[in-house]
Amino acid sequence: MKSENINSEDFFNRLRKKEYARLDGSGHVYLDYTGGNIHPQCLVDKHYRFLQKAVYGNPHSTNPASRLSEKFVSEARKRVLEFFNAPDYYCVFTPNASGALQIVGECYPFSCESHFLLTADNHNSVNGIREYCRNKGASYAYSAMNYEDLSINEPELNKHLHAHPDKKNKLFAFPAQSNASGVQHSLAWIKKAQEQHWDVLLDAAAFVPTSKLDLSVSKPDFVSLSFYKIFGYPTGIGCLLVKKSTFNKLKKPWFSGGTVTLSAIKYSSYFLKPDHEKFENGTINYLDIPAITNGLDFIAAIRIENISSRIKELSELFLLNLLKLTHDNGLPLIELYGPADTKNRGGTFLINFFDVYGQQYPFLFIEQRANGEMISLRTGCFCNPGIDELNNCLSADQLKNYFTSRDHGDYDDMKQFLGKMRGAVRISIGIPTTIADIEKFISFAKKLLNKSVPPETCISLELKEHCTDK
Repeated sequence: MKSENINSEDFFNRLRKKEYARLDGSGHVYLDYTGGNIHPQCLVDKHYRFLQKAVYGNPHSTNPASRLSEKFVSEARKRVLEFFNAPDYYCVFTPNASGALQIVGECYPFSCESHFLLTADNHNSVNGIREYCRNKGASYAYSAMNYEDLSINEPELNKHLHAHPDKKNKLFAFPAQSNASGVQHSLAWIKKAQEQHWDVLLDAAAFVPTSKLDLSVSKPDFVSLSFYKIFGYPTGIGCLLVKKSTFNKLKKPWFSGGTVTLSAIKYSSYFLKPDHEKFENGTINYLDIPAITNGLDFIAAIRIENISSRIKELSELFLLNLLKLTHDNGLPLIELYGPADTKNRGGTFLINFFDVYGQQYPFLFIEQRANGEMISLRTGCFCNPGIDELNNCLSADQLKNYFTSRDHGDYDDMKQFLGKMRGAVRISIGIPTTIADIEKFISFAKKLLNKSVPPETCISLELKEHCTDK
């Protein structure tokens, strides 16, 4: 595959027919690339041949099968570091991005002398680190987002970053791209935070499938990502990239097979391995990790810059048509959360549908209709409660009253308790997306113009309130 002089439309249409023919063959409009990418056929074919041609064994040995596995795993690790231009980093293979984030939460030296800062826009796998922080006596805080476009509130974040000069270990976490809204947050915050003596955790899982991350330019201390979100196959493998100068700050609180050079039973002691292997518990996925090399080569052949340009072109077309959808009485069919242009955003769009009277359609109603037309989209809160709470005007007191009034709950229970809708519809585009996919979704949306929410889908909620603290 050659990437020179790509004519975007022709090239990507040919790529769709060659590598993703099963989409059109099944009449499937797939619009959930942030949830999971679609693998090209060549990756499966190439890895199938790889599995057939040799005998591979558990790498933790020096026998021929083990040495061969270690060779291909090492090549994949090297390829990851090359792809992200990261010679000053270790690559720790994990089951997914959440597994990478768990390592940081578990091993960062939180104590009563530490502070953890997060943007309100974060995936729950980042939010969950606050529990490690809290259990070790450290403090934490969230920095708010701007309601209008879901971007970072710069004055507030600057205030947070200049606070806590007395703390010894300070960790700041934010996403390069929101997994919910698609907003891309400036990577300049990495250096700004480090200048104030913060370690920086960058969640890059939603960013790297369509945008270039050069770790020789932006240098966060920790980066989490999942490979299936970049090229679809294999699933079940992510990585944590750790800056070598920060690596020893992570203090692993236990040991397991594969992570130690020695351990003893009659004397309670052990020696952890000194590099990436320290955090790769047990047997790594040595049969699938070599497929990462193929996936990164596939992306490199297209060039990430061409992918970014393609996503921007399709995003402009999608937004242009989406925001034109209005009922005959002038009310909009769609509310878009986040920027209404392609500046500072990726190809992920957070929306809700409203009927001719301004009443919100339950997102499950939209999903069910989409399912019936073989359109795969995603609905809910997307493991990003901060963005959902902001969009639905939920206050801290409302949330406190809910969580302190019960031992467990779920979406329907909270919805009834609060008397408010929660959640939204998320559309996301990727490498195989075509103009035809966008046109089919717009046609699907148009079928709700000048309609009202069916009585059987109504719930005992007030109409969407106007938020006074937007």
